[in-house]
Amino acid sequence: MNLFAEALAFFSAAGLALFVGALLTEAMVLVPMWRTLQPQEFFTLHAAHAHRLYTFFAPLTVGATLLAVGAAIASVATGGPLISASVAAGVLALVILSTYGLYFQRANASFSDGSLTHEALPAELARWASWHWFRTAVGLVALASALLALRGR
Repeated sequence: MNLFAEALAFFSAAGLALFVGALLTEAMVLVPMWRTLQPQEFFTLHAAHAHRLYTFFAPLTVGATLLAVGAAIASVATGGPLISASVAAGVLALVILSTYGLYFQRANASFSDGSLTHEALPAELARWASWHWFRTAVGLVALASALLALRGR
């Protein structure tokens, strides 16, 4: 069981690293580009490509979360070192996942379905960016926790 817990700790850190890297790329590349577009251009682009973002981020988000939660459960079950760091990574990954239902699902739908007015777009993109930076910061702390837990193995 300890070998399984160690493997989960490694894959948790790796999954969170990939996920946080993707979040940082979105924050530093995509969001600034979106904010320079004219509203109609943004809505057209988002409607055409939102499915690509979803099919990229959904498995990455769910996979990183499942690995972090699994590593936390295995750490608790085996009484491994630095249990609190592993549990923190799992809880923080769940916090990130929850932001989809709390905000991003509705906001992304409003970008794709045209329910948002052109005048409201700049404020909504600013709000989207703030929520995104929140989940990115939480992801960085989750990654640091997962790496700390891995170090204790």
